Amino acid sequence: MLTGNRRVLPLDFSGVGRGRAVFGTRGVGSVGFNRRARRSQLAVVALLALPAITVGLAACSSPAPSPTKSSSRATSSAPAAVPSVVPTVDPKGTAKDNLGYFDYVNRRTIAANPTPNGQQFIAGLVAAGFKKADMQVTADKTTIDLQPGSLQFSVLINGGCLVGQFGTDIGGYHSEVVPVLDTGKCLIGNTVPIH
Repeated sequence: MLTGNRRVLPLDFSGVGRGRAVFGTRGVGSVGFNRRARRSQLAVVALLALPAITVGLAACSSPAPSPTKSSSRATSSAPAAVPSVVPTVDPKGTAKDNLGYFDYVNRRTIAANPTPNGQQFIAGLVAAGFKKADMQVTADKTTIDLQPGSLQFSVLINGGCLVGQFGTDIGGYHSEVVPVLDTGKCLIGNTVPIH
């Protein structure tokens, strides 16, 4: 329908309401709707946009799944709960069998001194029954005499390695059971003599 220099087109919103869109004769002009029609169109747009917004927000808030590795590693970094039965070293057990005791001993060392050095971890492990000859530890100082961000220590036991790491740069104490390296040792890199 034409009114003056404007064309008026009727719009049908499937029984929701009727409105008229007004287009100017010089290309795309402003669109005007009566209030009922405008509310109806906004409701339709909102209903159509809601699934897209929901999917978009879900994609933003869901953490990406982390890749999983198939390995024989067991880790422990949770805070220590006081065990009802004090664990003991099992000289015939695997590294995995002894991880709980390894953690127990190292957490006691940290409780006695919140900033222990490598030799203090080793002394605690030796006093707890682990063999000193099967241990390694990294240096307490860097080559330019600075505190390292963390230190590592290990016990080789029955074909596996108990590896502990402690330091402020890694958020405290962590441990892991890892396979023995091709060198027959547990730690990579330079270690220091154990006294």
